[in-house]
Amino acid sequence: MDEPTSSTTPTSSVTPHSPPVVAIPGQLAIPAAPSADRDRDDASSAAPLPEGAQILADLRAQIKRYVVMPSEEALTAVTLWIAATHLQRAWQHAPRLAIVAPEKRCGKSRLLDVVTETVCNPLITVNASAAAIFRSIDDEDPPTLLVDEADALFGTVKAAEKNEEVRGLINAGHQRNRPTLRVTGPEHKPTAFPTFAMAALAGIGDLPDTVMDRSVVIRMRRRAAGEKVAAFRTTRDTPALHAIRDRLSAWLKPLYKRALAMEPPMPVEDRAADTWEPLVVIADLAGGEWPALARTACRVMTDYEAGQDEEGGLRTRLLVGIRRAFAAENDPAVLGTMRLLEHLNADKEAPWAEYGANGLTPRGLQELLKPYGISSANRRFPGGTQAKGFARNQFLDTWARYCPEPAPAAEPPPGTAA
Repeated sequence: MDEPTSSTTPTSSVTPHSPPVVAIPGQLAIPAAPSADRDRDDASSAAPLPEGAQILADLRAQIKRYVVMPSEEALTAVTLWIAATHLQRAWQHAPRLAIVAPEKRCGKSRLLDVVTETVCNPLITVNASAAAIFRSIDDEDPPTLLVDEADALFGTVKAAEKNEEVRGLINAGHQRNRPTLRVTGPEHKPTAFPTFAMAALAGIGDLPDTVMDRSVVIRMRRRAAGEKVAAFRTTRDTPALHAIRDRLSAWLKPLYKRALAMEPPMPVEDRAADTWEPLVVIADLAGGEWPALARTACRVMTDYEAGQDEEGGLRTRLLVGIRRAFAAENDPAVLGTMRLLEHLNADKEAPWAEYGANGLTPRGLQELLKPYGISSANRRFPGGTQAKGFARNQFLDTWARYCPEPAPAAEPPPGTAA
């Protein structure tokens, strides 16, 4: 079992003031989750919180009791993800919670302990087969799948190939109405088994890209010397976590129809919006500071993961590098291939200088751009010279689709208390 530690995501600029103390049955009094609004006056901060906001604050405080989270965004995301498991029937998409770390003893299992005791209908799946998992999923009351040591499933090429069916099941279960078909019974009758269920997976190293793309990602790291947390003892500590779990259920279950009809404004689009929408709906149902906290966490954490993808995705990184090369030349209509390669190979933080003996070559550049339908051609340059090169307008649509410039942050709409 991992020692309690912390996780990595972009650090928040919020520095909360000293929070009030919340009494948790069976435990020492602990600080409530800090407010994100430092400028709140005394009269406002003394006002009672809406029921949902108070329950989320108490859950947030319990998470902080056992795991040192390095950012308010990561803490907000885990809190809202846990709460969202109590309304799974209302969601069109079931977000995954990817708890990943570079090494052992980074607190993955400790965070998963807290998640396990507070989610709705937990189903722990250590080394379970795909068949065992999908036969455990009920369409009417989906479980919350919990997978520790996910690196044992996907950490090597051989393991990933062996567990390809599990990966496919996890991907399919992200969206409603994506059943898996199996032949059952003596008559070998094709039978559809539901796959829709929220899932938390913890492991060393990133999960498969297709899983990460469907996940709220919590990147763990070892706890620093000055960061202290409480020890977790199952017998002693689970009653308080179960009490919060029951409060979440009592608050959210009556709000099923309301949640089902909600389409909240989102700060992101496409799959990121699908994944984060249940968390934002929970925040809007809670009211108070949570609508703003949720949208900030969504925007900051998805931007961070997009940056990780930019670093890791070779072709995406190339597109970004080409855009920067055009910008460095004041965005000319055409740019020669050799001049473009000079810009790319001169970037010491990019992989191109080591791409070959002489860095990235015209042939290598052509091969990397081929899937986008972009190729060099003879171009005419100022002065009447001709040479191989690229027109800037060849990249405009591809840039917009695969590496769009970040849009200015929009102000989140005020939340409405339930």
